[in-house]
Amino acid sequence: MNISARNIFKGTVESVVKGAVNSEVTIALADGSKIVSIVTIGAVERLGLIEGMSASAIIKASSIIVGTNLQDAKLSTRNMLCGTISRLIEGPVSTEVDIEIGEGNVLSAVITHGSSQKLGLAVGGNACAIFKASSVIIGVD
Repeated sequence: MNISARNIFKGTVESVVKGAVNSEVTIALADGSKIVSIVTIGAVERLGLIEGMSASAIIKASSIIVGTNLQDAKLSTRNMLCGTISRLIEGPVSTEVDIEIGEGNVLSAVITHGSSQKLGLAVGGNACAIFKASSVIIGVD
């Protein structure tokens, strides 16, 4: 199956914590970064998610918030991946921001042009991608 989401990160399931309705699944990427997802217990069972198995974290570019100077920020969101801006495509309404987060992984975000200008984003600059665990879809082969 092909999907339209640009952010597909392959990794290994590091942990599965089951709650009453939802589960918290942590996927470790090759560079040591972690992506946390909140999915239903039914999804965990249907996908057969267990620690140590391969899985992909999928995030829509429109679900990502971009920030700068956030390395020491305390936020309620579970996912913050920081890196170097490798590409900007600026339009009159929206800007696509590609952030190299390590090991060749590039995270794409689509934000408003005004936000891009306000943040002073530029290729080679540092930025962080922030997204909620509930925005992360899990896929398995």
